[in-house]
Amino acid sequence: MIKVLFAASEAAPFVKTGGLGDVIASLPKELRRQGVDARVIIPKYGLIADKFTNQFWAKAVFRVPVSWRLQYAGIEQFDHDGVPFYFVDNEYYFKRFGLYGHYDDAERYTFFCRAVLEALPHLGFQPQILHCHDWHTALISVLLNAHYRQNPFYEKIRTLFTIHNLKYQGIFPKDIMINLLDLDWEYFTVHGLEFYDSVNFMKGGLIFSDLISTVSPAYAREIQHAYFGEKLEGVIASRQSDLTGIVNGIDYTTHNPSTDNKLFSNYNWQTKERKAKNKLELQKMLGMTPSADTPLVAMNTRLVEAKGLDLVVRVLDEILESNMQLVILGQGDEHYHHILWHAAWLHPEQMAVIIPYNEDIARKLFAASDLFLMPSRYEPCGIGQLIAMRYGSLPVVRETGGLKDTVRSYNEYTGEGNGFSFTNYNAHDMLYTLRRAANFFQDKTVWNKLVVRAMRADNSWRTPAQKYHELYNRLYIEGHVYKHSAVKANLEHQMDFPLTNSDYQFPAKEALYAH
Repeated sequence: MIKVLFAASEAAPFVKTGGLGDVIASLPKELRRQGVDARVIIPKYGLIADKFTNQFWAKAVFRVPVSWRLQYAGIEQFDHDGVPFYFVDNEYYFKRFGLYGHYDDAERYTFFCRAVLEALPHLGFQPQILHCHDWHTALISVLLNAHYRQNPFYEKIRTLFTIHNLKYQGIFPKDIMINLLDLDWEYFTVHGLEFYDSVNFMKGGLIFSDLISTVSPAYAREIQHAYFGEKLEGVIASRQSDLTGIVNGIDYTTHNPSTDNKLFSNYNWQTKERKAKNKLELQKMLGMTPSADTPLVAMNTRLVEAKGLDLVVRVLDEILESNMQLVILGQGDEHYHHILWHAAWLHPEQMAVIIPYNEDIARKLFAASDLFLMPSRYEPCGIGQLIAMRYGSLPVVRETGGLKDTVRSYNEYTGEGNGFSFTNYNAHDMLYTLRRAANFFQDKTVWNKLVVRAMRADNSWRTPAQKYHELYNRLYIEGHVYKHSAVKANLEHQMDFPLTNSDYQFPAKEALYAH
């Protein structure tokens, strides 16, 4: 059985700010169903609810070197949904309001990365693979290479680094090379951590990890070019052969309209007519005109430019003039808050805006809406469109990243498709696509067929987990080949002549899998 330790900065239900937390909650659970011993390690934030922390048990206490400092670290454990979770305890670093955006984030997450590596001998669990997620854990691969490879305990450990959002990279002043990272300046080069005379954590993960993945095939292609590459496109393109795009899934146990207790009425694809009650009840709750025949468009998103809010604002009046209702849930830039609140105040029967985000209303909105709008400028994967389809709300998306991979625009001539999409980042292209979708909403034969198709699609973690399992197998095999290559090289050095294949046989692949 392959042993994998996920290292991440957040995980639901303990603490989350976005899709990363959902992935870390769900993917290991599915991997364990498929025979992988997957476990998770995250910081023990002060924000984690007492109902969880009261059940944690102490695993180990040790000191973590952060350059010249030796900092306290405790490891606590709690099993959730059959997955062992480890929590790195240090109140100075993690007992704060909010997860990110602190003045000393470089030190906080350097400590966490080093603590993960220092914790391994104390867990009673020796992973063969460290699966690291986003910039907060990117230094694990760097520090493993720089400080731990000579230790026999660590020599066979391989690393997979997953990019969830390339926009956020962890860029800090170069003096942390000595003050925090305890790295020689040979690591501060164009082929190392150097990034416009600063240190880039994300870049370190991209260069020093054995394999790289990201959260959709389209995004894997996009980030190799300047528009999406965030100035790292050259580094990523140079590792093209080691890069894989795997679309995220959703937890079908958590997101299930037939059992979701947040809904006004439960339903499935066979009883989809019950979905209408959710729409009427939500309309009443929000003070909108109750109408089963008016298309209800939903957005559940961060209210920022990257999510396409500038497109929505540009044609907001035209959307409301098109016999559609609009409900927007989320939180973000104050600029958008005020514009949307004002529009909802002017059109209370057609539009509602809920700020901040509310999980209870989010579930009701998925079930009540007919269309789910995601006009993102870029979208590494996107979870919202997958949940929407699960609840029978057809996505309207811009063709980028994971949206392009998961939503196929309806073709009235072939009958293919599971939603609606537009290509250009253009407000009137979005408006045209919304109106097109609303027209099909009136054709119940077509509409019901699309809703059933969306609800019956398999967007669970089953297939993505299989693909990650394949990457782990590849890393496991390469790790053993690396080990035996080192043995062969050592024998050649001692004998002072090269060995032929008949002199030294590499183990068969089947034998490696057997271990």
